[in-house]
Amino acid sequence: MEVKNLTCINCPMGCPLTVEIEAGQVVRVSGNTCKRGDVYARKEVTNPTRIVTSTVRVMHGKLDVVSVKTKEDIPKEKIFACVRALKSVQVEAPIHMGDVIVKNIADTGVDVTATKNVERQ
Repeated sequence: MEVKNLTCINCPMGCPLTVEIEAGQVVRVSGNTCKRGDVYARKEVTNPTRIVTSTVRVMHGKLDVVSVKTKEDIPKEKIFACVRALKSVQVEAPIHMGDVIVKNIADTGVDVTATKNVERQ
């Protein structure tokens, strides 16, 4: 039996979790004080995902960059591909919060959206 120790990131409590895995299946989760910890632990050891936040360059805007994030979480192994793809992105102002900046980033099926407004200069 394999045992993994994690810290839950779903709330400020940061519960120390112990996950027992047998034959690739989660057998038991302990240490969580709420159901969210159990759900997080099972997902983290079988299919870890993350929301990615970054910035992209803005042309002719009052700001040089705009903050962006993935609309949903993406597979953890695609994070670096996502960040590399965002390095070459430039957008034209104006930008509005929620605008899709990149569709299907790194072939994840997830779009990257702006998280703030940037007015044109």
